[in-house]
Amino acid sequence: MKIFSGTPLSQFSQDTAPKPQAVPAAVPLPADAPTEPAPDLPPRKRSPRRAIVPPQAPEPAPDAVRLIPIPRMAAGGRWRVEAMRSLSEPLLLWFTRGQGRITVGGITRGYGAHNAVFIPAGVMHGFEVGPQTFGTALYFGRDSTVTLPRMPQHLRIREVAPQAELTMILDSIQREIESDRPAHDRAARHYLGLLGVWLERQAALSETDAPRPDAARRLASRYAELLERDFRSGMGVNHYARALDVTPTHLTRVCNQTCGRSASDLLHDRVIFEARKLLAETKLPVAAIADTLGFTSAAYFTRAFQTRTGKTPSAFRRQG
Repeated sequence: MKIFSGTPLSQFSQDTAPKPQAVPAAVPLPADAPTEPAPDLPPRKRSPRRAIVPPQAPEPAPDAVRLIPIPRMAAGGRWRVEAMRSLSEPLLLWFTRGQGRITVGGITRGYGAHNAVFIPAGVMHGFEVGPQTFGTALYFGRDSTVTLPRMPQHLRIREVAPQAELTMILDSIQREIESDRPAHDRAARHYLGLLGVWLERQAALSETDAPRPDAARRLASRYAELLERDFRSGMGVNHYARALDVTPTHLTRVCNQTCGRSASDLLHDRVIFEARKLLAETKLPVAAIADTLGFTSAAYFTRAFQTRTGKTPSAFRRQG
């Protein structure tokens, strides 16, 4: 198991965090929200050319276990945490201060202090991070052997004892991966195992309070899974609606209800995040990135990218 150390977690201790405030619920948009993308960004069409498969944009040491302060995740732009994306490894977010909204699998919830959010590999997500947001992100590594929940978990930890237990486990993991003592890597693996047990127990406790997902949430989750699988195809919302056996109007209404955003907004946000990542972390030509993401031409990709980000792809790349 490869390991990577980060900033000490003690600075994010619950002792310094103010009392959590009430988190406002996401306000659904009107049910008659438009089903097509905004006029300034018409639907993409599937490229007739064979898509170029680029090398995967590098994630920071994806085979390593590492702990990173949540504010640092936004280094290089808040789009790195707020735009829809997925990872090739499991992720645990432990918020110790601040509040905001987090979208996981097409469903938006508010988060506050002492919220633990577990996101399995391959699940689309994004979250707000403000100046008062503090906490720790634990990346388990792409080849993690830890027994972890199969589904996303949003745990609101109200009791002091489990809060302290999680903080202790995270501190212990970091201490061991930074250590040069004998068997420090094995000790880190054991603490990761304890973290898996902690997640399983807290998830079991939360199941008794959590309502069963309704039809809207189930549909939103299925759309998020399908979108994550096929967002490079160049297909629009109509294609996804047909695949889900619903109308585009109903799919948009459901997305507005579950996360306050239209189905096309989620699709475009995911595509543009991937474009920014490829521009920032690879040397692929702009035309190749456009083809990879299903755009019919580099010119159309440039116009779509500039509409969403305010910069051309080349300007964005130079800035990074």
